[in-house]
Amino acid sequence: MLWRALSEDMPGPKWAGLFAEYWPDYKRWWLKEGDAARPKYLESRRALEQHMPEIVPLYDSLCELAGGGDQAARFLSFYCPPPYLSGCSQAIWTGEEPVLVRNYDYNPNAFDSLILKTGWQGRRVIGTSDGLWGLVDGMNDAGLAISLTFGGRRVVGEGFGVPLILRYVLQTCETAKEAGAALARLPTHMSYNVTVLDAKRKYLTAMMAPDRPAVITHAAVATNHQENVEWVSHARFTATVERERYLLQRLTLHRDPEDKFINAFLRPPLYSTAFSAGFGTLYTAVYRPRLQQMEVRWPGTVWSQSMDHFQEGGRHVQIPGAA
Repeated sequence: MLWRALSEDMPGPKWAGLFAEYWPDYKRWWLKEGDAARPKYLESRRALEQHMPEIVPLYDSLCELAGGGDQAARFLSFYCPPPYLSGCSQAIWTGEEPVLVRNYDYNPNAFDSLILKTGWQGRRVIGTSDGLWGLVDGMNDAGLAISLTFGGRRVVGEGFGVPLILRYVLQTCETAKEAGAALARLPTHMSYNVTVLDAKRKYLTAMMAPDRPAVITHAAVATNHQENVEWVSHARFTATVERERYLLQRLTLHRDPEDKFINAFLRPPLYSTAFSAGFGTLYTAVYRPRLQQMEVRWPGTVWSQSMDHFQEGGRHVQIPGAA
């Protein structure tokens, strides 16, 4: 798998080039249930104006760079996208220098494999791209880090794809408290667990859902269920309960040092090779928000980046178990 790191302070030619490259695949995904299954442009834009007004000017700029087409604009709104499932484990190590660590388990053929650093609207953000302006994990220059896992429920409703919700939080929030308030009010189209850690060592996990109010918890660990397992077959296949228990043991009973805790994500039961079913571990991300540093890790390989010394480039990564 080829990973890239790209930096562009303002939406411009680099982002436009990325969109032109990725759009054919995203368009096929967006239309897989037919054009009529996705909301119209005006409905999508009104949803953004109602729930995320601060980033509407940014959305308009990106739509223009994408060519101004109707389907591209609807896709970029992330409003009521097609359903999608992922695995994922995430946890906060609350030692001397708090760290947010996560595994992203997903289909390698439906992934940006892109570390993106932006300075949009005066806010520096670095993270793992999804949908070219959404994020599956990331950090901003206020020292707020964020990550998502699928919540293990089949309910689909009206709301935004969670990668845009993460982008919005990093563009507009500086603390875990502010992020929690945003996550509690933003509508999501599926159930997700979103964990945040700020520069003052505060953290929380929001259990978001389309059919019930978000539950804001002080949990330091999130896998692929919420308060109770509801989708039993998915839970068994992804070993979500076992992974949660394992992480809780690492944080409490054993109290691993930082390196040992992070390295546990690169081995079973957290590390998955179920690529044939779309749930293999694509990478491990490590965020140190107080230090403004991040790492992307694979077995035997570490790619370090930071807010102040971000390096563009590419890396070919061999992922164990991936075809």
